[in-house]
Amino acid sequence: MGKSKVLVAALAFLFCAGPILSGPAWAQAQAQQAPSVIVAPAKIMDLRETADFTGRVVAIQKVGIRARVSGFLETVNFKEGQKVPTGTVLYDVEDGAYRASVQEIEGSIEAAEATRDLAVIERDRANRLLASNTIAQAQVDAAKAQVNKAEADLVRLRATKDRADLDLSYTRIVAPFEGVTGLSTVDVGALVSPDSGALVTLTRLDPIYVEFSVATSLLLTYREQVRSGQISGGANVTIVLPDGTTYPSKGMVNFIASDVSQGTDTVIVRAEFPNPDGILLDGTLVRVVLEQTDKQEVLAIPQQAIQRDQQGAFVMVVGADKKVELRRVDVSRTARGQAVIAKGLKEGEQVITEGVGKVRPGITVDAAAVTGG
Repeated sequence: MGKSKVLVAALAFLFCAGPILSGPAWAQAQAQQAPSVIVAPAKIMDLRETADFTGRVVAIQKVGIRARVSGFLETVNFKEGQKVPTGTVLYDVEDGAYRASVQEIEGSIEAAEATRDLAVIERDRANRLLASNTIAQAQVDAAKAQVNKAEADLVRLRATKDRADLDLSYTRIVAPFEGVTGLSTVDVGALVSPDSGALVTLTRLDPIYVEFSVATSLLLTYREQVRSGQISGGANVTIVLPDGTTYPSKGMVNFIASDVSQGTDTVIVRAEFPNPDGILLDGTLVRVVLEQTDKQEVLAIPQQAIQRDQQGAFVMVVGADKKVELRRVDVSRTARGQAVIAKGLKEGEQVITEGVGKVRPGITVDAAAVTGG
């Protein structure tokens, strides 16, 4: 009785466990258990060398507009933050006293011209009398001296008028270049003078500069590569704004300092950017990216495929037979999410980018190509 119960239990276990797999069926079950991974091919691509720096936006022109004569402000002719063209009258200073000064000098000039004309007449008369031996030579010399004195007085008065005209012109305070006005420090009725300080700041924003510091060693390496013909002398300059967006226009390096900052061992480099919409503001901190202009075709793979251990860098390669191979590689640099392979891979070989933790060398995997790359 006990034996038959054991037999029934054994048959039930076999029935529930299902059929025993062997031969091709067993191999199929093993294939279904192969881990899934994502692979990407090693590609030849244009992956130019880049370098990142921290830079600051600097206005090409930025000046404090000051009064050059003393007087009360009659008008303020701009709105704060307004873009004004060259020659725009920003302030009008009361000019009555300056106009009166010009008129006074004009009157003095007319009087001096009359005196000069009279001196010329006297000199000519003296010359005629000298020819008839009517007067002495000393009288003729005195008449000539009066003419010279009258001419000198005219020169002095005309110079005084020029200065008075200049002071009168300074009562109209104009924009010396096209720019954006800042906050006005004075209002109508204020007494201004050359000692009043800046009345308003005018800033030119288009074009605009970005200055950044480059390590002296990096600059020397770059110049040596240019000299030896390894790279061209140009560079594309891109900036990334504080919100993470890339500024749409590229810049051009137009200045490299001739001296080195002793505290940081760096050299100031400056690039110029178009800024027609005023997006770049004076003083903004930005990230500067320098990229060589000529193409650089290299063998590269996604950076996440690179693994490292005590012996160095390696990748997991999936062969045509779906088997995994550990391959040692030399990575020369990384850029834009790609690792440049100097040695260890050939173009077209598939490397695992996702799921590498599930595999080991020699096993068979279910490989799917990476999407979007």
